[in-house]
Amino acid sequence: MEEQLIEITIDGQNVRVDPSANIVEACAHAGVKIPTLCYLKGISQNASCGVCVVEVEGAKSLVRSCVQKPVPGMKIRTSSPRVIRARKTAVELLLANHPDDCLSCIRSDTCELHTIANILEVRADRFPGYKKYPMPDTTSEGIVRDDSKCILCGRCVAVCEETQGVHAIAFSGRGARTRVSTFLDRGLAQSACVQCGQCSVVCPTGAITEKDESREVFSAIEDPRLTVVVQTAPAIRASLGEALGLPAGSLVTGQMVAALRRLGFNRVFDTQFTADLTIMEEGSELLERLSKGGTLPMITSCSPGWINFIEGFYPDLLSHLSTCKSPQQMFGSVAKTYYAKKAGLTPDHMRVVSIMPCTAKKYEARRKEMDGAWGWWKEQDPGKVPARPFFDVDWALTTRELARMIKLAGIDISRLPEEEFDDPLGQSTGAGTIFGTTGGVMEAALRTVYELVEKKPLENIEFTKVRGFEAIKTAEVVVGGSPVRVAVAHGLANARVLLDEIRAGKSPYHFIEIMSCPGGCVGGGGQPVLADLEKKLARSQALYEEDRKLAIRKSHENPAVRALYQEFLGKPLGHLSHELLHTSYKARVF
Repeated sequence: MEEQLIEITIDGQNVRVDPSANIVEACAHAGVKIPTLCYLKGISQNASCGVCVVEVEGAKSLVRSCVQKPVPGMKIRTSSPRVIRARKTAVELLLANHPDDCLSCIRSDTCELHTIANILEVRADRFPGYKKYPMPDTTSEGIVRDDSKCILCGRCVAVCEETQGVHAIAFSGRGARTRVSTFLDRGLAQSACVQCGQCSVVCPTGAITEKDESREVFSAIEDPRLTVVVQTAPAIRASLGEALGLPAGSLVTGQMVAALRRLGFNRVFDTQFTADLTIMEEGSELLERLSKGGTLPMITSCSPGWINFIEGFYPDLLSHLSTCKSPQQMFGSVAKTYYAKKAGLTPDHMRVVSIMPCTAKKYEARRKEMDGAWGWWKEQDPGKVPARPFFDVDWALTTRELARMIKLAGIDISRLPEEEFDDPLGQSTGAGTIFGTTGGVMEAALRTVYELVEKKPLENIEFTKVRGFEAIKTAEVVVGGSPVRVAVAHGLANARVLLDEIRAGKSPYHFIEIMSCPGGCVGGGGQPVLADLEKKLARSQALYEEDRKLAIRKSHENPAVRALYQEFLGKPLGHLSHELLHTSYKARVF
């Protein structure tokens, strides 16, 4: 590698850099940080904002460093008076049409525009604003768009088109009338948007955010008539610390439980419990399809952004989906039936809150198909059922929302002692933990499916071939003397590759895992913003670390899940399991 480097000069210092990198990356390697807004490595590189300009000796104009590569002997000045003036003017022009509600903006502490304006010492409005904007788009269950805060960086358009392959938003208009909009300028709820939230993760301002529901949750917690229980998704334990200022990949499982109790939740449970339950149902479903000639390949159904995608773009392949609900929704059904009965509660006096890495979970919680507990109560005791249908999960909050709630309560998570989840819905295994990263659902399923068929323990339960952040991973596992071919994709553009193979009748696989977001849930649309590959990898490795530390690492060995079947459900794929834990999906029209 050293032989391929070239020598350039950055601010008077001779450095050797990779010629394939752009100047922004080359300078970062040399310890010089160039401010950027439209540029985001691996996502967007369109040189539209002008904030990253540098001075190159011999060039008449300033160079936009996000699209310019270094050449041998290049001499670069990154902070000359000319450069600083140009950057400052670019930011002042952006601020001219930007609202001045920084104190109340949901992105006030993570806004890149605000940070760069401070660095450049922008202290006055030099240019008058001239744009008028529509009211914010709040039609979506999970995402809010506010055009007045958009700086036309193009990151959201790039991630929606290239990473996700959805094309729900694009640039429209020309010149001063340019804006980001949906087809025919409809609300997001009437567009092709799958609510994955990747646009909100890469947005540098508050133009695209999650729909905050924390006030409703605080109100429920304060209501003495209600019992409010909370579930936390696997990925949260590896990302919440980061949202609260700890290093990426900090594992804060016990401190998170303690913080949730201090916020006032009556019971703190673990979505990993129903991740294990999902494996019992999904693994049994796969074995049934393999033995009885069911539709193959079977595809996982845990990721709601992915479900929205196949319903909208590949409705002819819906029969390939597992009928299992996601762990979030399984938890809601079990909490409002099995747990409610054990605790002597009725559903009208109970609220279920989930902490998720995903904005699409907000939409999933509101789906009409997700009211299994309603039907059960109706059969058991009609007199105790509320007068109107209710949702199994009342609110789904993102990692970012929980972080703001913890900050509001003045809780320092780093100083909290570790606490355990409550029983019985707080017991989980390592298999449930790794659900939070790409390949985790597949690995968890293989651990259980293999042992259910072979009737003997695995020699090595770590299926490393389905791990990692490659676009598509494949493996073959011999189960019951027959090869089972599997594939794993993360990011919806990668999912298209596998779906097109199925549609063409060329898919060689029996079982496919698809997660909507890059990296899986660790890179979800509700996670801390602006996570690069290194941060996502750190979150992923934290989950594998917790898996290795747990005494039980296979879903079918979870004693609380076994008790649930013995006391309530009966068996996987049984009548009550189908009623509460399974669902169906339909074509989505937009």
